[in-house]
Amino acid sequence: MKPDAIFHIRIRCLPETPKPLTDEQLALPLLKSVSHYVRIRSWYCHLFLLMPDHLHALIYFPREKRMSRVVGDWKKYHYQNYGVLWQENYFDHRIRNEAELRKTGDYIRRNPVAKGLCIKPEDWPWVVDAHSLHR
Repeated sequence: MKPDAIFHIRIRCLPETPKPLTDEQLALPLLKSVSHYVRIRSWYCHLFLLMPDHLHALIYFPREKRMSRVVGDWKKYHYQNYGVLWQENYFDHRIRNEAELRKTGDYIRRNPVAKGLCIKPEDWPWVVDAHSLHR
């Protein structure tokens, strides 16, 4: 499916969240749910990366799905099942062209390096992309 629009989504959790998003017991179900949402066609994922207190994603949505509803349902599921306390809203920015998609993707992948969590972007384990989702 060719996207009409791809969005950079950033979702933060509240400081009171019991575990960081990168805790293996939380990170694995979070990333698995990304694949599930792709399978049920709620969204299509170009890139999804967890940080300890937030996540970044490059996602596009089918025309018949409202982004706010899909993201809200996803957040609600992880609150109810894993206790993630999300901030009420989220950041979204429509990606305008291929150059912006590459630049934003590079920024997201370098985020763990910039925060001193790993040496190289490819060392960060808490990421899925379109390639790994469709293997």
